[in-house]
Amino acid sequence: MDARGPEAPGGRALRDAAENLFQELQEHFQALTATLNLRMEEMGNRIEDLQKNVSDLMVQAGIENSIKQQMVRLLGNYVNLLRIF
Repeated sequence: MDARGPEAPGGRALRDAAENLFQELQEHFQALTATLNLRMEEMGNRIEDLQKNVSDLMVQAGIENSIKQQMVRLLGNYVNLLRIF
């Protein structure tokens, strides 16, 4: 017998069920985290592609480099913010 005293009837079964539930929740949380990370990475890639396309369009349109650099910087900031999360 340990320092907690005698176990109540059905206490072990309840504890085992709680441990199983906790394990399942942990597995679901890990799967959700992996899915979210993958989607965030995909979104970052899409924003980088958008950034490149906007840059290419601005070059084709003959827009000044300073405006182009501001747009590229702005889109880059969004990508960096997404990577933080």
